Amino acid sequence: MPTKKNQVKKEMPPTPTSAKRTFTFSIPKNIPLPKSWTPILMALVIIAAFVIGMLLTKVQYLEGQNGTTPGTQQAVAGTTQPSTAPSAPVNVGIGNLPVMGNANAKVKVIEFADFQCPFCEQWFKTVEPSFIKDYVDTGKVAFYWRDYPFLGQESTDAANAARCANAQGKFWQFHDYLYNHQGQENSGAFSKTNLEQFASDMGLNTSDFNSCMDNNTYAKDAAADLADGQKAGVNGTPTVFINGVPVVGAQPYSAFQQAINQALSK
Repeated sequence: MPTKKNQVKKEMPPTPTSAKRTFTFSIPKNIPLPKSWTPILMALVIIAAFVIGMLLTKVQYLEGQNGTTPGTQQAVAGTTQPSTAPSAPVNVGIGNLPVMGNANAKVKVIEFADFQCPFCEQWFKTVEPSFIKDYVDTGKVAFYWRDYPFLGQESTDAANAARCANAQGKFWQFHDYLYNHQGQENSGAFSKTNLEQFASDMGLNTSDFNSCMDNNTYAKDAAADLADGQKAGVNGTPTVFINGVPVVGAQPYSAFQQAINQALSK
């Protein structure tokens, strides 16, 4: 015999929403569709082109393409061979920072670099020690360092700081200290506060140093170096001129030996 529950269910009229139980769906032929999808497709193409353009710009920035402006250049990665040298040496000045080694040496080596550049740090740690031992300390080469601060504000501040240290006779010591304490680009590693702390750690006169930093005393000198580097064709760091002939990037030591020995043999 049916239960009361079943009786109630049986007596209830069909619900108007019972049609929702159907799971198939088709578009009636008499419903008009858009005449053309062209405007939508064009919009999608424009968006895709914009995204691709942004990605290509980022890749070019990271690879340091030739012909970019100084603000978008990137440090030049090392390769296995020196870059192709021009037919004639480039006329590039030695700047106004102190020489390391014999100023009257037959060969002059001039490095354009940025204190934030990771490849400059690589050159400093993997090439410079042997280079100094074999050529600078033996009096064969005069070594000069010139600013090429293009990676941001902390590059400019670090360049000014090194020159403030130079005013106290400690340029090369501060130069080494910066490369030994390099951090990510414009991450605060070379903030003015940290640079002033570096000077204190090195035993410099902090009152004079801090005043020099606050006044950006040597910012114009660093900018002049950058301009000279651009005129000489520098478009990435490190770029090292050996009697005017450039070797670009964090090349292996053998590449510099070859170029220096060739200059010494002339």
